[in-house]
Amino acid sequence: MTPVGIIGCGLMGSACGARLKAAGIAITGYDIDSLKAAALGGKPATALADIARHCDTAVLAVFDTAQVEDTIDALLTARPADASPLTVVCVSTCDPDRIAALAARLPADRLRFIEMPVSGTSEQTACGDALGLVGGDPVAADAVKEVLDAICPRRHHLGAAGNGGRAKLAINLILGVNRAALAEGLVFAERMGLDPATFLGVAKDSAAYSQIMDVKGKKMVDGDFTPHGKIAQTLKDFRLMLEQAGKLRQGLPLASTYADIVDGCMKAGEAELDNAAVIHEIRRRRR
Repeated sequence: MTPVGIIGCGLMGSACGARLKAAGIAITGYDIDSLKAAALGGKPATALADIARHCDTAVLAVFDTAQVEDTIDALLTARPADASPLTVVCVSTCDPDRIAALAARLPADRLRFIEMPVSGTSEQTACGDALGLVGGDPVAADAVKEVLDAICPRRHHLGAAGNGGRAKLAINLILGVNRAALAEGLVFAERMGLDPATFLGVAKDSAAYSQIMDVKGKKMVDGDFTPHGKIAQTLKDFRLMLEQAGKLRQGLPLASTYADIVDGCMKAGEAELDNAAVIHEIRRRRR
């Protein structure tokens, strides 16, 4: 098979690239930051058009919906007219309604679009522990099963394009609220004089346990905010949730509170930190 293109070589793109390389699949990366593409390994592409011309499958790991739309249009323009359809697997968290509209307008004989936002951090993805949330044509997805297997051995197909993103937003809501609850519990225990590391061990053994304690607890206790999922990305996702909820006339009081906490981190200059850094904002909210 031709190399799989990786478009966007940040945290998630790099994790996907590592999974593909470990599976013996050749890759070629493209990023507006050429150093990121070079760090991915394989032969980096010098332009997005290189991916369109020389790859039959590409993994799209850009920041937001607008970047997904722009990239897809650019790939369509650059793909040779006599080439087989390019299959694009989008792992970005996006506006599900816009993704559904994008998938509906794409010519299937030119580009096949599969959404697979990933539930899990970049570290979990690199370890093969993330969950893929697939939306789109199941036949197209099955045709690149080797690529999907490499990135997410565990995944669910949720129907039409857009449904993967809808599931991802709802899951991220639960995760974000759990992160805030853990941060608040740790700060409360600390203020009452308990050692946070000791308390974390007790909390893990209690009825309050959640996987988020394993993934984010030590980072919060140690103050290690090396990013596996950034504050800026979290705020983008929560704004998407609130926008979707507004269309549905559904209140999301916990999501609204968490978005306000994350916005506080943004204002404190913590956009590039791991989202475990919400504990900073909890600490700052003294009465």
